[in-house]
Amino acid sequence: MQMWILMYVFSYSVSPVATNDKAEWRVLPTVVFQEFSSEERCRTAKFTLEGSLKEAGAKLRSGLEDLKSIGKADPAQIIIAYNVECLPK
Repeated sequence: MQMWILMYVFSYSVSPVATNDKAEWRVLPTVVFQEFSSEERCRTAKFTLEGSLKEAGAKLRSGLEDLKSIGKADPAQIIIAYNVECLPK
């Protein structure tokens, strides 16, 4: 029986302008692996996770736009990236 691995990589970077730390942009990645007994179960989890990440990203951007309108933040000060893949083990 072939197993499947859901690989989830999420990273974000915050502009030094947005913090007190004036160092370079920092990439802060998270990598998660989860094993599934079938490709179908893996793809279902992938679809659900991608939907959640898109929704979370939209909420974050909206909040940053609200802060931008009062001069406190800018969506350009954060970079969010993610990738979700189902891979045979």
